Amino acid sequence: MEFVNHPLKPIYNKNSRILILGTMPSVKSREKNFYYAHPKNRFWLILEILFHEKILNKEEFLLNHGIALWDVLATCTIEGSNDASIKNALPNDLIKIIKASQINIIFTTGKTAFKYYNKFFKDTIHLPVICLPSTSPANCKIKIEELIKEYEIIKNYVF
Repeated sequence: MEFVNHPLKPIYNKNSRILILGTMPSVKSREKNFYYAHPKNRFWLILEILFHEKILNKEEFLLNHGIALWDVLATCTIEGSNDASIKNALPNDLIKIIKASQINIIFTTGKTAFKYYNKFFKDTIHLPVICLPSTSPANCKIKIEELIKEYEIIKNYVF
């Protein structure tokens, strides 16, 4: 078990309309200093397919489409990248992003992010929340086609 202090800044601006939340950056994401950086994570591939666009600059892509990206947790103890091992979790300040943007819906990437979102924010943030399946390589039982179908909903809320 390792204590992890969230190392990545949130990505958002005043035009962000949706917030996509993971749990905590994986080991690879922490090493590469960016979200969903494991080469087998399908997050960026799904967005490329949904938006029919090659993503050259990930942060620019997100902001151009009204997508904010962060994680529910600010700190925790975790074994590697295993969300199921998380203990001693404390939340990020999601309210600051919501107040500084036009976010009207929140999506979580996986059940653990959804669980911690509800634990920390269910009574304070009054926006719809949809739990999408994890794009992690650890969730390889869900095929890319199924993930694309599930993630299509985000296109209803962005530009």
